[in-house]
Amino acid sequence: MHTAAFAKPPAPGQATVEAGRISVEAVLVDALRACDAWIPELSLVATSGDGSVVGHVVCSRASAGAAPVLGLGPLGVLPAFQRQGVGHALMHAVLGAADALGEPIIVLLGHSDYYPLFGFRLAEEYGITPPVPGWAPNFQARTLSTYTPAIRGDFAYAPPFDDV
Repeated sequence: MHTAAFAKPPAPGQATVEAGRISVEAVLVDALRACDAWIPELSLVATSGDGSVVGHVVCSRASAGAAPVLGLGPLGVLPAFQRQGVGHALMHAVLGAADALGEPIIVLLGHSDYYPLFGFRLAEEYGITPPVPGWAPNFQARTLSTYTPAIRGDFAYAPPFDDV
């Protein structure tokens, strides 16, 4: 699903997208599933009327300083279902599920026009610094019900993120 969702269009003069290419996002999801940071309750799918998976979002265990927090990503939707509200529905669902589980904050690296629609703000406003300083303009966080300002410091994704 993620390979199709993140497929890059063919380059000029290239007839098709490279066959057999597995996206980094798909590899990341497989690696996350195999590690201790995987939280099954925060791996959510959207399905079509026939039951096929058309979208997926995952949050995994991460840290901000010494505090356990969530890292969101990837969020992917099949191209035929993009711009139809599937991504929005997945975001609202994962935010609600994380809040219900008592998680304090979700952090992500993502588009600065999209994620603020869901209450994400620059992570630096919460004292959370990205692992790569250049990420700062797109490094965002969304607080949940159990958030406290004591949660701050250097952010670290689950180990599989280091391999992508």
